[in-house]
Amino acid sequence: MSELFAVAEDGAIMRENGGQTAVPWWSFTKTAIAAAALTLVRDGKVELDARIAGKPFTLRQLLQHRAGVAEYGALPEYHRAVADREPPWSVAELLSRVEADRLRFTPGSNFLYSNVGYLFVRRLMEDMVGAPLASILRERLFQPLSIHDASIAEMPAELAGVEMGSESGYHPGWVYHGLLVGPLSQAALFLDRLLGGTLLPTELLAQMLNGHRVDNRLPQLPWQEPQYGLGLMCGQIPEGAFIAGHTGGGPGSSIAVYRLNDRRPSRTGAAFLSQEDSGAVERAAIQYAAGM
Repeated sequence: MSELFAVAEDGAIMRENGGQTAVPWWSFTKTAIAAAALTLVRDGKVELDARIAGKPFTLRQLLQHRAGVAEYGALPEYHRAVADREPPWSVAELLSRVEADRLRFTPGSNFLYSNVGYLFVRRLMEDMVGAPLASILRERLFQPLSIHDASIAEMPAELAGVEMGSESGYHPGWVYHGLLVGPLSQAALFLDRLLGGTLLPTELLAQMLNGHRVDNRLPQLPWQEPQYGLGLMCGQIPEGAFIAGHTGGGPGSSIAVYRLNDRRPSRTGAAFLSQEDSGAVERAAIQYAAGM
C-alpha cells in the first residue's frame, strides 16, 4: 500500500509526499461540481432554492443529496459490470436501470447519497452554459484559483500515468458525474483556495458549509456531528474543530481532502491510499489538516 499526502495553508502547499503524481479524485469531484454550480448561482443564472424546470426538486436538494434521487452504487449489476471491464452503459440505460424517474422520498424530507443526483447537476450546468463539464470546471474554478493540473478523465487512455492503486483497465465513464484526476497537491490547493478565498461570495460559502445532519448514514465518519453541506462532508471532530471537505473511493484506491475551517491558521490536509479504505484515508487527511 502506498500513501500520498499534501498539506496546504493560506493557499500554498506547506509539505507533500507525491510530487506531481496524478491520482483519481473520485467523489472529491462532487465538491468541484457543487462549487461550479454555485458560481452559476452567484452570477444569477440559476436559483439555489427554486425548482429545476420540469423537476420536483431544487439545486440545493441535489447538491445536498436530499432530492430523493436513486443511487446507482446500490446496483449489484453495476459493480459486476465494472469488475468485468465492460464498457460503461449509456446515460439512458443507467437511468433506466436505477428507475431514476421514481423518487425514493419527497424532496427535502430525507437524505440519500446519490451519484445520479450529481449527474443531474452536471447535465443542468452543461445545458445552461452550453459547454462540457471539463470546460466549465476549467473556466469557472481552476483558472480563477490557479489550479493547473486537474482535468476530467473520460476515456481509459486519459488514466495513463494516473496512480490507480491495485486497479488496472478502469473506464472513467463509469463515474457518471465525471472523474477529476490530478496531483494530490492540486486537490489540497483547490479546497484551500475555494473555502479560504473570494471566488464565491461569503453568503454562498456559508451555504456550502451549512450542513444537514446525517447521523450514521455516511459510515466511518470520525466526527461527533457528521453533516453534508453543498458538495461538502462537514462537521465537528472530537478535537472540537469544524472540518469540511470530501472523501472518495473507487476500485483500487481512496482519497480524502479536508480543511480545518474554524481555527487559525486554517489548514487543508489531503491523503491518498492505494487501497479501498475510506475510513483510513479520511482519518489521515483530517489529522494532516489538524496538525496531529
